[in-house]
Amino acid sequence: MSENRNEGSSPAAKANSDTQTLSHWKDTHPKLGDQLKKKSSKKKVFKIVQEKMLKLQHAIRDQFLQQISQQMQYPPPGDQQCTQTSGKREKKMGYLLSQIVNLIWSNTVKKLKFKVPLPCLVSRCGIKAGHQALLPWQTGQPRPSLGGFEAALASCTLSKRGTGIYESYHLSFQSYEAYQADKYHKDENPSGLINLSTSENKLCLDLITARLTQSDMNVLDEAQLQYSDWKGQRFLREELASFLTHYCKAPTPLDPENVVVLNGCSSVFSSLAMVLCDPGDALLIPTPCYNGFVFSSYLYSKVELIPVHLESQVTRSNLDSFQLTVDKLKLALTQAKKKAKKVKGLVLINPQNPLGDVYSQLSLQEYLVFAKKHNLHVIMDEIYMLSVFEPSVTFHSVLSIKDLPDPNMTHMIWGTSKDFGMSGFRFGVLYTHSKEVASAVKAFGYHHGVSGVTQYKLCRLLQDKEWINKVYLPKNHSRLRKAYNYVTKILKDLKIPFCNGGAGLFVWINLKAYLSPCTFDQEQILHQRFQDKKLLLSSGKSYLCIEPGWFRLVFAETNLHLQVVPPTPHGYDNYLKKRFESRKSSHGGP
Repeated sequence: MSENRNEGSSPAAKANSDTQTLSHWKDTHPKLGDQLKKKSSKKKVFKIVQEKMLKLQHAIRDQFLQQISQQMQYPPPGDQQCTQTSGKREKKMGYLLSQIVNLIWSNTVKKLKFKVPLPCLVSRCGIKAGHQALLPWQTGQPRPSLGGFEAALASCTLSKRGTGIYESYHLSFQSYEAYQADKYHKDENPSGLINLSTSENKLCLDLITARLTQSDMNVLDEAQLQYSDWKGQRFLREELASFLTHYCKAPTPLDPENVVVLNGCSSVFSSLAMVLCDPGDALLIPTPCYNGFVFSSYLYSKVELIPVHLESQVTRSNLDSFQLTVDKLKLALTQAKKKAKKVKGLVLINPQNPLGDVYSQLSLQEYLVFAKKHNLHVIMDEIYMLSVFEPSVTFHSVLSIKDLPDPNMTHMIWGTSKDFGMSGFRFGVLYTHSKEVASAVKAFGYHHGVSGVTQYKLCRLLQDKEWINKVYLPKNHSRLRKAYNYVTKILKDLKIPFCNGGAGLFVWINLKAYLSPCTFDQEQILHQRFQDKKLLLSSGKSYLCIEPGWFRLVFAETNLHLQVVPPTPHGYDNYLKKRFESRKSSHGGP
């Protein structure tokens, strides 16, 4: 049903088809037909068409989602074949209707001579959706925009830059938005989405909550209610310098004047990209890598991330899975220069996300020497530095190196979101040896500052090293290790390969065996199937992984309950049927 009937026909036949389609629109919409006669009214007509298409899209989506939901919740008793047949019919009807919408849209846009991408309905009616798309420069070619109607409608109001931001955001965060609208709750929403995609540490919320509600935290003075230094309050920067000196094992005390506080590590990274690079400049980054950097580098600075691709297969030249070497850095830099790319820096994540591994001290030194040789800034993201839970794994901070190859071009990022499970506090810190960089990034505190109340509570928390060392860190590491062992045991039982790691909140798993063929398209289909079954995972392509089939699974989840089901569609469907039936009997509803 997806073939175009005009394809392969003569130009006259195509023109006749266009005329017939447009004539039908004129007959059914007289107001639109009159306006088509006036070239000066094209934009107004275009907007009317967009609005009608958007309403039709939403009506189709809502109708079919409601019907499918009702079928899943209240299937005909004892009639499994009827339920399956009806479900297939719903999917086919949804697909046909989406094709109708696309056909109308394409012919209308063609006649009005607007270059607008075709829409892709976000539904569960057999349409591919939920793709964690990358920006055009990361794929080498344009790809259709998801929610094309909305984006096209927005382009009538927003600037080109605004439209780009609009599309980038929705392509990057559509699964997360779906989760926010449909969170799992054992009582209030038992059929909601279970999120094993977003990296949050929920294992020690009890410890953090108890500490943040103690009496010393509940102090409010006038200074907290007023504007602060855009770098961050002096008392917090002094404590952070002391804290990082201790836990990063710096050879000499760190300087509070080199500390800048912003509302999150992504804000720090984005600000660094702004002050170190010009629009169109590039940063090298080993991949797979944290997918948030893709959005953050694009949002303000329009800086390109150039992947340094790492492979999973162990060979003579690749002694470990996903191993970063200086030769791979050299190759990526050489290829970038051949394409006239202006590379300004190297981004390293340590402990690594999504691999869960750490760089050795020797390797770290080699990367820094490479960067100095090629006059590159080094942005070191160490947001998981206190989440190394495996005793045999040793973490080395870049701030622990006594003789940095180029101190003024080395910049370290840390925050409390992961190590202390406080992502809602919105706090990130930059430590740089460059006074000029610190001063430039400070300017972003005007827009991305942290509230005075939050800064006071964070200062009190970081001061309490006895509680951190004797209570929090031991229990946090123990719980992370237990959750990791629990999940990896299940993966081993299911014969699902994964990367052994001893740090972070996640495990990098290999689901290539479930892709046929093993392509990124199939990876995205599998990703969507997980979401359709109410489970969110992160696909490897969103992490710029060069190999299809890899996924990131977050294990730092409170009361994590994973049920093992047969790895077949029928097994999963039977499981879901039992799941919904048991919930109906337990809660009187889905």
